[in-house]
Amino acid sequence: MPTRSRKIVPAWALLSLAANSLLLLTVLLLLRGHRLPSLAKASAAATQSQPPRPTASAPPELGARHQLTYEQWLALLQQEANAAAADHPKHLNILAGDSLSLWFPPDLLPTQQNWLNQGISGETSAGLLRRLELFDEAQPETIFVLIGINDLIRGVGDAELLENQRQIIYDLQQVHPQAQIVLQSILPHASDRATWQGKERLKAISNDRIRELNQELKAIAEEYGVHFLDLHPLFTDAQGNLRSEFTTDGLHLSSQGYLVWRSALQLFRQMELEPLAAQP
Repeated sequence: MPTRSRKIVPAWALLSLAANSLLLLTVLLLLRGHRLPSLAKASAAATQSQPPRPTASAPPELGARHQLTYEQWLALLQQEANAAAADHPKHLNILAGDSLSLWFPPDLLPTQQNWLNQGISGETSAGLLRRLELFDEAQPETIFVLIGINDLIRGVGDAELLENQRQIIYDLQQVHPQAQIVLQSILPHASDRATWQGKERLKAISNDRIRELNQELKAIAEEYGVHFLDLHPLFTDAQGNLRSEFTTDGLHLSSQGYLVWRSALQLFRQMELEPLAAQP
């Protein structure tokens, strides 16, 4: 484990709470007004910016498990990362995480950006940490990290999960010093309403525990001077569980759930990332 010194929190980080609060309010207003972008209006440019997945492994619906082995997915992600490194696309964004990132519909990803999806179904924080080197040669503008729910499902302790998150951020900062790193909060699950095949393991995880972990993740983001995007409040119902319209099975996201995530990414970029990039 490399020795790390505590980073001084930059001035912009002090505004992060306000930015996340404004993002939450704005997305909730969009939801209330039903003004989220539709599937039909999403730009085809986003689809073209991401290499196509093999049709044999495409899920019949959002959230379904793919049929490739872990090693096959590693090889595929390495191939896609190598292509991005060779092409040097402008405004490259990387999604690093598990199935939630993996099945983000390409046509719903924010436009005017290029996207490299490095998600693997069932991935844990330890697994993501080991494979960060797959996209070492890429030159991303922004890296979005969302990982952790599979750790909880598999019984990984909070301390180990949080330490892996710290190491992920540290490693990304060392290899991609010019990139903006965005650590995203762990999403809730649907609790008793879950129909996912591992629902008993899922229900054993308290959504209160997830909220507490997200507070720790926010503190880690501040410690390392990276961005924190708090998605959790956007997806919760009055009981603190994953809203039924945003999920296919109580764990994975529906099209409406991805529309919310898309809107959050767009607003977060406009409110927090772009103003910083414009600074001299």
